[in-house]
Amino acid sequence: MSVNVEQLYTKYSPMVLRRCRALLHDEDAALDAMQETFVLVLRKQEVLTAEAPSSMLYTFATNVCLNQLRSERRKPYKSDSDMLERLASNENTEEKALCGHFLQRLLRTEDETTARIVHHLYVEKRTLKETAQQVRYSVSGIRQRMSALRNKALVLREL
Repeated sequence: MSVNVEQLYTKYSPMVLRRCRALLHDEDAALDAMQETFVLVLRKQEVLTAEAPSSMLYTFATNVCLNQLRSERRKPYKSDSDMLERLASNENTEEKALCGHFLQRLLRTEDETTARIVHHLYVEKRTLKETAQQVRYSVSGIRQRMSALRNKALVLREL
């Protein structure tokens, strides 16, 4: 007996969204995860039963969110949504001044090498490999420094 996905969505989507929000702490990511949960139900609707649908959806939503969090942890270098890149490439004069001030505060406690890495990556638009050769670090060393700097930037932004 297959499940009626439309009825499940109508009845349980608020519960699934709450669960996704609780795990992801990001509205857009939670909405995506909720949709992915129901896509999963759609794919498996022929083999699922209508017994305990709330438990099933809660489990699916939890698994989708945890997989998303694991995936993000495995790929810490995301240039398309990278805050440092957005700061360095800002065109608006007023925002550019604010971003410059933020970068100054961020780099104030960092060593000169980290500042050079940021300059090579975001101002000169060099690749990780080119930057690594320039500062005589490994590519993974550059990634680790940028990951630590991004985390520090997120904390500083919250203050």
